[in-house]
Amino acid sequence: MGRLLKPHKRSEINFSPWVDGLPFERSFDYSYDGAMRSIEDSLQRMGLERIDIALIHEIDEQTHSARQPEVFKQALSGAAKALLRLRDEGVVKAIGIGVNESPVAQAAIEQFDFDCILLAGRYTLLEQDALDRFLPLCERQAVSVILGGGFNSGILATGAVPNAKYNYAPANESVLERVRQIERVCQAFNIPLKAAAMQFIVAHPAIPATIPGARSIAQLESNIEAFETRIPDGFWNELRRLRLIREDAPTPKA
Repeated sequence: MGRLLKPHKRSEINFSPWVDGLPFERSFDYSYDGAMRSIEDSLQRMGLERIDIALIHEIDEQTHSARQPEVFKQALSGAAKALLRLRDEGVVKAIGIGVNESPVAQAAIEQFDFDCILLAGRYTLLEQDALDRFLPLCERQAVSVILGGGFNSGILATGAVPNAKYNYAPANESVLERVRQIERVCQAFNIPLKAAAMQFIVAHPAIPATIPGARSIAQLESNIEAFETRIPDGFWNELRRLRLIREDAPTPKA
């Protein structure tokens, strides 16, 4: 939601930073009419009559820079009102936004009756600032958070290997060192880093779901195995002791 898709030659599309996307040229449209068209096009492409969750995407500063306040205002006055109508009509069951920044997500649920938020990468083993205000607000307002990018775009799955990615770019030395410290605790408890990263996210009561991403059956099976790995309480206690996670961060129970 917020992007209209027009068929285009694959050879002429810049998919960066994504890999092998669909052959569509994208344009932003956060208006009421644009949102209605986006839902209609989506229903037609998927062959469905209803959609479970519809999200307004990328109304954040990372995407729109200086235009973000203007885009945010347009989205809430246009696309959000369209989604509210579609929810009332039963065309969609739940509505929300998908962004890369928790302050933007917080501003959205302060101003509009959203059911859920897709937040990319802002609550992970490496980042817990969302505990300050955003996640407590979600709990109070019963807004569910779908956490995307739980590996911070790679490094919490691969570990601190050469050219490890953090937020879609090579990780700097401070991030690499912090991940190395987490990895040392993982090794001491014989816990895969990936398992710790995935289970940490959904331990928070406001986060019922995460999108780890999978491009193959092998990756899917690896994700399932990571979720099923038993992690003792002592592991999380050690991360707290070393200040590698916040003291107030919820953690899974063994």
